[in-house]
Amino acid sequence: MSLESYNDICIKCSRLITNEYSTSFSLGIRSLHKSLREPVYSVYGFVRVADEIVDTFHDHDKAEMLRQFTTDTWKAVDDGISTNPVLHSFQLVVNRYGIGRELIAAFLRSMEMDLTMSDYNAEEYNEYIYGSAEVVGLMCLRIFCDGYDEKYNMLLPYARRLGAAFQKINFLRDIRSDYSDRGRVYFPGVDFAAFSAGDKKSIEADISEDFRVALEGIRMLSPGSRFGVYLAFCYYIALFEKIRKSPPDEIASRRFRVSNTGKAMVFAGAWIRKTLNLI
Repeated sequence: MSLESYNDICIKCSRLITNEYSTSFSLGIRSLHKSLREPVYSVYGFVRVADEIVDTFHDHDKAEMLRQFTTDTWKAVDDGISTNPVLHSFQLVVNRYGIGRELIAAFLRSMEMDLTMSDYNAEEYNEYIYGSAEVVGLMCLRIFCDGYDEKYNMLLPYARRLGAAFQKINFLRDIRSDYSDRGRVYFPGVDFAAFSAGDKKSIEADISEDFRVALEGIRMLSPGSRFGVYLAFCYYIALFEKIRKSPPDEIASRRFRVSNTGKAMVFAGAWIRKTLNLI
């Protein structure tokens, strides 16, 4: 077996993880230009494994597992190889596209925060959203811009707002399980036991503004990446609308999702808008 074959196998592992964990993101990635799909799968595979360590492996020493994962990540990036398939495919992308170490460090820091923190003040909330979501968008933006630093810097604030919107919706969607299963409340000043219409309205207004700004940036993306990102945007808008139409007590009692039929309708609508040059 050649190194190229090993690279391909590792990338397939990250693609499998992505497809199994997120149908929405998988469809978005498949809507990217084919040259962009494998690098984005590799980023998502890395992010997903780290997230599983802190959210799922409750019967194990999660702090030690994350510490080892962090050590192995930096070693993979520095050495340009790893026996961990997910880390190997990730380092290929990091080294190929020049993804900054500061982005990786911010992401891993947010994972550490999940191990020890149960509620967040405004500063911690912003730090967590930046590290857990915004930097993931910036990693993908590095791939989309492929060395064009001027375009990357121009689109950076829009990518951050899109990542922030996605994460805030995740917080709303998972507010019950985050509190019941993990003892976390991410939104500053929000008491889960007394989650109110005012709390919900304030959070939704913040998300709406993130989406408004993010859409401006999506329209500036190159054709190869624009529709895939727009499709993910549309899926989250559909989820957001379901949440927005529901009362606070329902948000606090169940997890919302978009059905497969709903996703098909979202895709069709996005495709029509693309065909009519409306994005």
